[in-house]
Amino acid sequence: MENRDKNLYRLDELTDYKVASNYSDVRGWKIVDADNRTIGEIDNLWVNKDMQRVVYLDVKVDKALIDDSRNEVHDTIAHDDGREFMYKEGHSHLIIPIGSVNINKDTKIVMANGISYDTFRRTGRYNIQDNFDRNYERSVLRSYYPDDSQSGFESNDDAFYNRREFDGH
Repeated sequence: MENRDKNLYRLDELTDYKVASNYSDVRGWKIVDADNRTIGEIDNLWVNKDMQRVVYLDVKVDKALIDDSRNEVHDTIAHDDGREFMYKEGHSHLIIPIGSVNINKDTKIVMANGISYDTFRRTGRYNIQDNFDRNYERSVLRSYYPDDSQSGFESNDDAFYNRREFDGH
């Protein structure tokens, strides 16, 4: 993938940043879908440095979900000129907008609101060695929210993150 927008950084890349005391640091926590099926584990947090807030959870996808989708070809983006996406070795991470989850501090489990296991299985993943770009962000949002595909996904600046999906907890 192309270079990602350099306004986005993994939290562990930013030595002068930490999770605010009134928020949970969910790294290492399990994430489940709306039906309580395991999606994976929160590996990191993606921070928009200009906005000074977390916009994505970086999820290391559970092996079972990867095995369920191995060697499948998906038309992940209906608006992407018909190109298909095939999972490749090392594509084991995906992003979830912070506003799309509920965080249970007692059980240390993060639940994706209204996103099914099959949606996660079909959503394009990325290799953390390659990072991701705005096109990947758009494809993920279209996968999670197909009915909202015309709602500001095309923005190339920080206005892209002025959506309910990025309203943090």
